[in-house]
Amino acid sequence: MKDGPRQNFRWAPHVSGAAQVKPKDYELEVREIEAPHEYSAWAMLRESQQPLGIGDLLERETGELSICKYVGFEKASWLETDSHVTAAHVSEALTESAPVHA
Repeated sequence: MKDGPRQNFRWAPHVSGAAQVKPKDYELEVREIEAPHEYSAWAMLRESQQPLGIGDLLERETGELSICKYVGFEKASWLETDSHVTAAHVSEALTESAPVHA
């Protein structure tokens, strides 16, 4: 997530339900890691040069998004816009028992 939107997200009150994320708030960066679930990916990246931060996304091969929050990971979805959302908009990504795009 870009720094400006990250600060807004960081200080926004916690709400339940799927987060609606905007592609424009994310920088083009796709990394792959292999992890069975979000928390494994978080633990693996925690000691890397680019750990997951609040507001970062993980995407499974199925396209299901999870967003990193203070309370853990929660479901997320792209806010529908006029333009088509592609994998290039994903900051972080996760796949189940396969490479994880992060």
